[in-house]
Amino acid sequence: MEFRSLGRTGLSVYPVSLGASSLGGGVFGQIDEYDAIRTVHTALDLGINLIDVSPFYGLTRAEQVLGKALRSVSRDRFLLSTKIGRYGDQEFDFTAGRVQRSVEESLHRLRVDYVDLLHVHDVEYGDLKQIKVETIPSICKLIGVGKARFLGVTGNPLKALRALSAVPGVDVVLTYNHYSLNDTTLLSALPEFQKRNIGIINAGALSQGLLTDQELPSWHPAPVTVRKCCSAAADWARAQGSSIAKLAIQFSTQNPDIPTTLIGSAYPVQIMRSLQWVEEPLDRDLLKEVERLLAPIKDQTWATGRSENN
Repeated sequence: MEFRSLGRTGLSVYPVSLGASSLGGGVFGQIDEYDAIRTVHTALDLGINLIDVSPFYGLTRAEQVLGKALRSVSRDRFLLSTKIGRYGDQEFDFTAGRVQRSVEESLHRLRVDYVDLLHVHDVEYGDLKQIKVETIPSICKLIGVGKARFLGVTGNPLKALRALSAVPGVDVVLTYNHYSLNDTTLLSALPEFQKRNIGIINAGALSQGLLTDQELPSWHPAPVTVRKCCSAAADWARAQGSSIAKLAIQFSTQNPDIPTTLIGSAYPVQIMRSLQWVEEPLDRDLLKEVERLLAPIKDQTWATGRSENN
């Protein structure tokens, strides 16, 4: 697959990027650090060039492991994004002072002098006015001194991301669970983002596990009706000798209007398999039937963060 342009940043990204959240373990289970480091190297060797992380993932462990993996890699071989604002399940701080400290801490853990993208993490949990007038200007200052190159905002509710994408200085939007087999509501926001030349990073191709053959984690926020419908579609795909995860990754990466989709793993074989799937032809008949099975819950989502931001 060809590289795509990430909005007005001028950055070229592969349709699949590496989501490094699983390198931190935590809700993803225990990880083997050696495997995690090999995963990063495998992803780079196979053509992935953007890696996304956050101090929240594994409570800084993901950044630490990623820093170890990248210390032997030439800086011109990868694009790196990290985040500020979220540091625990219920720990958020979007103040200017914390932005400054957070970036310095992340750069130290990642063992780099700058990041290519610096995101405001999970904006729906914050006061959007504060993010507009305090957080974003603070990041712009860091960009001015070379600590980062471009500014992004991340989160789930498209309402909040649409509002912040209009703020001067915002270059990229990272959203999750809104361009997948069961939810394509990101398409409704595309014209607005494209008009502003905003780069788009998609995450949640598997809808946080809904579109897999694995048992859902207890924390998953999807309503029961959505869970059951996705499970039935997964069962049907498996009965055809295929995998709903494969179909989901293929589907989410093949739209040229969405530059890249984050795929997370801490195991080399999983990254290799995902990239192999991306290069294979999409089974249109299988897709048509799965979309029919998912139609009763299509585009059903759930609120996250503050109610006024949804």
